[in-house]
Amino acid sequence: MQHSISRMIGYAIRATDGDLGKVEEFYFDDETWTIRYMIVETGNWLSGRKVLIAPVAFGKPESESRMISVNLTCAQVGSSPNIDTERPIYLQHEAELHDHYQWPWRGGYGGTFGTIPLPLPVNEVSVEQEASASGRRDDPHLRSTREVASYHLHATDGEIGHVEDFIVDDENWAIRFLVVDTSNWLPGKKVLLSTQLIKRVEWADSSVHFDVTRESVKNRPEFDPSMPLTGVITVPIPILTHPKHNEAMENRNSKVHKTDK
Repeated sequence: MQHSISRMIGYAIRATDGDLGKVEEFYFDDETWTIRYMIVETGNWLSGRKVLIAPVAFGKPESESRMISVNLTCAQVGSSPNIDTERPIYLQHEAELHDHYQWPWRGGYGGTFGTIPLPLPVNEVSVEQEASASGRRDDPHLRSTREVASYHLHATDGEIGHVEDFIVDDENWAIRFLVVDTSNWLPGKKVLLSTQLIKRVEWADSSVHFDVTRESVKNRPEFDPSMPLTGVITVPIPILTHPKHNEAMENRNSKVHKTDK
């Protein structure tokens, strides 16, 4: 089933033996557009500490009760490495977190308590090599949904709006669509654009570029975010004409299906 990221903010997180807190935001991998962590505000029982939980531990989001169960105990979470989520997440911190919970290092498993394999973007060694080469200690591919929610969106022939929300699939926790607010161009209209149509992301200037035209966006069906998300959202994907799109997608898919060594 598919879910709105913004609607899941504030969901209660239920451990096997008690309440952990509430969802504050999500981190995703910018190569595969797949959720890597949920940030949970623990409230009073851990003095307001925020903790990271990976999809390997997620159950199915329950929209009626506004809750997500996780297959962890309160003691496990309480003794997990204390990672400052207000600062960049270091690779060393991620490794310590995965060691603590005995989670797979990259990707792992989604679905109900880790039953569905998640995409594996690149192996641990290549991530560390990339960070080392750039002089960075933080994970270079970890992005905040809260931060990207303000990014400007561009078609091949001009700006089309900004990111309002994300639609995620709870079978593998992949971000399937961006909700596009076109209010600066088409007043009041919101549409969905598949992440498969992304040509590139300019992180430095906070913009996402799609391989679609403004006309095709204008003709897309309107998305009503107030309506419940039932079943699987499908929207027509226009025929793409950009010459490098197929090559880019092949390269992206080859990365997605690599396994760790």
